[in-house]
Amino acid sequence: MILLVSLASYGVSQDSLLIKSIYFGGGSYYVDEFQVAELYDFINSVEQLENYEIIVFSHTDNIGGIEYNEWLSKMRGEAVVDRLLLKGIAKELIEIRDFGLTNPLYTNYSGSGRRGNRRVDVILWPMVF
Repeated sequence: MILLVSLASYGVSQDSLLIKSIYFGGGSYYVDEFQVAELYDFINSVEQLENYEIIVFSHTDNIGGIEYNEWLSKMRGEAVVDRLLLKGIAKELIEIRDFGLTNPLYTNYSGSGRRGNRRVDVILWPMVF
């Protein structure tokens, strides 16, 4: 599933971003083969990929302490970046931003909300030439 979202705080229009979210189990940074296939399908669907910067936003739910979630967020981001590198994407096109538990999209007061927050968003950001 490709999601188009608004990142108004970054001054980017909704129509210009492509986003793929990779979801994780609690306490996990393992990217399963199903999600790897979806990630690669997403990347393959983009024409002129070289015209995009790839930004990887990694997130966690609020289970565990701040330091643990910072570490877990970093590990999730790196796991997804490793898959992008294996796909042949140049490292200099990829930027990682680890948010840990500080930037939840969903409420952490429910199981479904916590599941939604255990993710890495791969954002294709158009480069301006």
